Amino acid sequence: MATYFSDKSLRFLRNLARHNERTWFHANKHVYEAEVREPFRRLLVDLQPDLLSVSPHYRAEPRAVGGSLFRIQRDTRFANDKSPYKGWQGARLFHARSRETAAPSFYLHLQPGNSFIGAGLWHPETPTLRRIRQFIVDNPGSWKTAAHAPAFKRRFALEEDDMLVRPPRGFPEDFPFLDDLRHRNFVASRAIDDATMTGPRLRSVLARDVQALAPFVDYLCAALDLEF
Repeated sequence: MATYFSDKSLRFLRNLARHNERTWFHANKHVYEAEVREPFRRLLVDLQPDLLSVSPHYRAEPRAVGGSLFRIQRDTRFANDKSPYKGWQGARLFHARSRETAAPSFYLHLQPGNSFIGAGLWHPETPTLRRIRQFIVDNPGSWKTAAHAPAFKRRFALEEDDMLVRPPRGFPEDFPFLDDLRHRNFVASRAIDDATMTGPRLRSVLARDVQALAPFVDYLCAALDLEF
């Protein structure tokens, strides 16, 4: 089985976090391309059949620009932190209609000691949030299956860092998943250790994760009238 990332990949990202400046990055850009960007692009190509087996509407696009990979450069225009680069590399496996409308995605994150796979909607706009919350209220049984099945909860955790203090108004107080309506992000994720990220099992692990996350993504697609 192929490996993608290595200790050199993680070492580059650690060094970038310590030397987060343009001069250092440009002097080491060849390392970034060889050890981080190109392995990630190969991984995206190899994940395409695994993603297709889950949904024909999702894309793992290996293009270096305009594809699944996020830019390593940070957008600092409105940020207090003016560091020019991220200390990680991320990639989004996106819905074919994601440029037209809000859509859930799968996400892969490479960062020393903090790599993970996730799926869902991050910071959706208020109308999108309302649609999802109402869909959960209208379809609680399938939400239980998608987000609270025992096997799913053993493997993944719902994002809880940014939640309303109390449930939004207008929903029945006896609703069994009332607490879930407090979410501002509908995201499920799990950590992946460095040994797995740099080892030969990475693709097979990610393929199983995508399969396991598929019902959760399918539910969010249904809430937004998207094909899955």
